[in-house]
Amino acid sequence: MNDVATALGRLEELAIEVPSWAYGNSGTRFKVFGTPGTPRTVQEKLTDAAKVHELTGLAPTVALHIPWDKVDDYAALKEYAAGLGVGLGTINSNTFQDDEYKFGSLTSSNGAVRRRAIDHHLDCIDIMHATGSKDLKIWLADGTNYPGQDDIRGRQDRLAESLQEIYAALGDEQRLVLEYKFFEPAFYHTDVPDWGTSYAQTLALGEKAFVCLDTGHHAPGTNIEFIVMQLLRLGKLGSFDFNSRFYADDDLIVGAADPFQLFRIMHEVIRGGGFGKDSGVALMLDQCHNLEEKIPGQIRSVLNVQEMTARALLVDTAALAEAQRSGDVLAANGIFNDAFYTDVRPVLAEWRESRGLPADPLAAFKASGYQKKINEDRVGGQQAGWGA
Repeated sequence: MNDVATALGRLEELAIEVPSWAYGNSGTRFKVFGTPGTPRTVQEKLTDAAKVHELTGLAPTVALHIPWDKVDDYAALKEYAAGLGVGLGTINSNTFQDDEYKFGSLTSSNGAVRRRAIDHHLDCIDIMHATGSKDLKIWLADGTNYPGQDDIRGRQDRLAESLQEIYAALGDEQRLVLEYKFFEPAFYHTDVPDWGTSYAQTLALGEKAFVCLDTGHHAPGTNIEFIVMQLLRLGKLGSFDFNSRFYADDDLIVGAADPFQLFRIMHEVIRGGGFGKDSGVALMLDQCHNLEEKIPGQIRSVLNVQEMTARALLVDTAALAEAQRSGDVLAANGIFNDAFYTDVRPVLAEWRESRGLPADPLAAFKASGYQKKINEDRVGGQQAGWGA
């Protein structure tokens, strides 16, 4: 295996963006659950996110969702976040909740609806200028439920035209990141269902357009690390949305369902040059904590990514390459397994302590009394929830 000290040294480069909406109430399409201490404002979401970074050192930025996190003064919000020790990251657009988007947004056959959807993204770019955000992330619920419902080729053409106008408005240092999802809420066809469609659309736009890979947005059995490899090879992997899935888009804690998959993904990220602050690949969480407390859920998530990244950094790449060249199947697989089964938790605890962080961030959070305090303080007012 690679040297542990070398691997831990590279962990300095790990940064994981947390989503503001992970701190709000969430649930399923059947029920959104209320919990004590839920933020009532975006400022309270940022305060909770800052606690995650304070205890882990892994989450320096917070993604916003518009209009869920809409405020009157984004420059002031940026300053508020900086005072907490975090920055504002990706701006996520939302064209999937308003009634007029029932039959599509950027792909709609209705020109007025498309115009409104495009203008929303232009507003998001204005917010990016005010917050200093670099990425505009677009996920579309657009699609159809029945064969013949709409012209599926025409929808691709309209999507391309809409994205071109949005792309043209980007600043020099800004990027458009197009996310894909193979189904839901549309069931017959989805307008951006796979990495190939996202790749084709972003390739046509230009060098500031990239693909976002959500680890929960694939059919069961999909080899996600192959897609990671291919997008890195093509220079079009812009960002991740990390979560876990057992069945569909479950949005569970990353690494909970299949930690070996997360390890394999991080191996390809590292192998393909997608790891590090200058890689151009942003690592972000996209999760909903329906049953567990929100802040510990996010702490557990970033620690899972850190642990699997550390294990992936332990892969003896020279020995692996030699085994692959010689066709030694078992040796090659064994090198992977040796790294994956290495328990890095004790050395990570020491690594954290050497940087003034708690050895066990979850225990430190529990002992801090922070949850009790926000449970008492955040009484009254409208709690932030999914879609709020």
